[in-house]
Amino acid sequence: MGVNPNRIAVLCDYRLMRDRVGGMDYFYWMFDAHCKERNMEVDWFFPNTENHGDYGKLNIISAEDESIESLFLKYLQENDVAYSHIITHFLEICTPFYKEAKQNTGAKIIAVDHNPRPLNGYPIKKKILKRIKGLLYSKYMDVFVGVSRYTINELKRDFGKQISPKCQVIYNGIPLETIKVREKRNMESPKFLVASHLRESKGIQDLIASVAKLSEKVKENLIIDVYGEGPFESRLLQQVKELNVLENFNFKGSSSQLHELFHNYDYLLHPTYMECFSLTLLESLAANVPVVTTAVGGNTEVISNEKNGYIFPAKNVEALKYVLTDLLTGKKSIQTNTRHLVENNFTLDLMVGEYLKLVL
Repeated sequence: MGVNPNRIAVLCDYRLMRDRVGGMDYFYWMFDAHCKERNMEVDWFFPNTENHGDYGKLNIISAEDESIESLFLKYLQENDVAYSHIITHFLEICTPFYKEAKQNTGAKIIAVDHNPRPLNGYPIKKKILKRIKGLLYSKYMDVFVGVSRYTINELKRDFGKQISPKCQVIYNGIPLETIKVREKRNMESPKFLVASHLRESKGIQDLIASVAKLSEKVKENLIIDVYGEGPFESRLLQQVKELNVLENFNFKGSSSQLHELFHNYDYLLHPTYMECFSLTLLESLAANVPVVTTAVGGNTEVISNEKNGYIFPAKNVEALKYVLTDLLTGKKSIQTNTRHLVENNFTLDLMVGEYLKLVL
C-alpha cells in the first residue's frame, strides 16, 4: 500500500462526552482545522461518535464494541486508503499493533504517552515485560512523544535507552480564552477547591486526614469544595464523617464548566500520587489560582515551590497540614500572577504547532 502525503490517521482511546469537554477536545478540534488549512485530511478513530463542539467537523470512525487497534486494522483491510502518518493517543505503547500498522501502511508512526506511572513504579514482572516489548516493537515506531520530561524518562525506563533518539517532549496546552481570571487573591481565609476524578491515586484521602489534624481554630471557617466523581467517592464521604470534618468539605459532583469556576477560589489542592502532566494544574494557574500539589510526575515542571504554588511529598499528611496551616493563618501566600507562565509556555496554539511540525 502506498503512502498518501495528504492523509493522517489519529487513533485515540478517549471516549467523547458532551458533559466533559476538556483541553484534549479543544486540541483535537484545532489540530484538525489546521491540517485542513494545509490540505491534509485526518481520519479520527475514537471509541464512540459525538457531534458536540467541533466534533461534527471531524471525520470520525468509531470503534463501539471493539478496540481502537482492531478497528483501525480492519478499516485498512476494508478500505482503499493510505496514510503518511499514524498518531496514537492513550493507546498502550510498544505492542504488536505497531508492527502490523507499520507493515501495512509504511506510515510514520508517532506514539503519544499520556499515562502516569505508579508512585513506586511497576512490579518487576511488568518492568521485564515492558523491556521485552521495547526490544521487539520500538523499531516500528518513529517518534515517542512524552507530555512532560518525566514521561520521556519513564518511556526510556520502560522500553530501553534505544528509543532515546526518537523521543521528544510536547507539553499539553489549554485554550486560555475559555478560562476566567481571578483578579484578587485572599491572603487571609483563602478559598480552596479540589478538581479531580475521585479515585484513590488522587490522594484526596490525605487531604481529608490533614484537615482533621488542623487545630479547631485554624479549620473553623475552612470549606473545601470538591468537584468530581469516581469510584472512591463513597469512601471519601465515609472518611469525612469518621474524622468529624464533614463541615469542612463540600462535595459538589462533576462539572463541565470548571474552567469558569477556578477563578472563584484562591488555591487548588491536588494531593495526587501519580500524574503525567495535568491539564487541571494548567487551568488553575491560567485562572491565576496557585496550586498545592505533590512532587510526582510532571507536576514540578509547571509548579515552582513558593512561586506559583507549594510542593509537598506524596502521601505526607503532616507536610500538607503545615502548608494548609500556613495558608489559612496568612503566614504564607503566593503573590505572583500565575497566568503568565501558562501564557508563555502552555497554550493550545503552542501544543498544536508542535504536533503540526511532526506531520508537515
